[in-house]
Amino acid sequence: MKTYLTSVLRAAFVLTLLFAARPARSQIIPGAYVNVDWQVGVPLGSSFADKASGWGMNFEAGWFVTENVTVGPFINYQTNIRSLDRETLVLSPGTALTTAQKHTVFQLPFGVASRWNFLKGRVLQPYAGLKLGASYAQFSSYYYVLKQYENSWGFYLAPEVGVSIFPNPQQRFGFHVALYYSYATNGGDVLIYSVGSLNNFGVRVGISF
Repeated sequence: MKTYLTSVLRAAFVLTLLFAARPARSQIIPGAYVNVDWQVGVPLGSSFADKASGWGMNFEAGWFVTENVTVGPFINYQTNIRSLDRETLVLSPGTALTTAQKHTVFQLPFGVASRWNFLKGRVLQPYAGLKLGASYAQFSSYYYVLKQYENSWGFYLAPEVGVSIFPNPQQRFGFHVALYYSYATNGGDVLIYSVGSLNNFGVRVGISF
């Protein structure tokens, strides 16, 4: 599922770039915005897959329901990895496994994104936002040619601050930079390891129109 989804999202990213490269209009979607971002995620307090990773993307859109407030859908994904040296794991009394491992945590949150936007019509347009929704996660351990994993569903919450940069605000095609923190209630057990919840912070860099 992860490989298929990654291919679909990458294809969507390429199509978005091609669409955005068309002759400029005052706004591609009147009264709305679209962001497509590369995402770097850093796990907090997790020993299962604890390495920062740039294997992530974020897609979102929002419509202005008031002069400054936007609401719309979002979906993003993130994969974090940890490599473990060869060790002996006691799985149960009388049962042990000696192996090196590679742990991965794949996250796929989706739901509703809301923003309070400042300085509309300017080159720099900062905002503060909040994402709420559901989160799918898969916790995996790869060893030898085997994979052991557990799927999990949970609740997702992610506050965010960022800025959209429009060199020509009337054309409304530019760049997007954001800092975010995310919390998800997903948990699971793989081999002798247990994950209680997922906490991350990170950076998003992309295009906005």
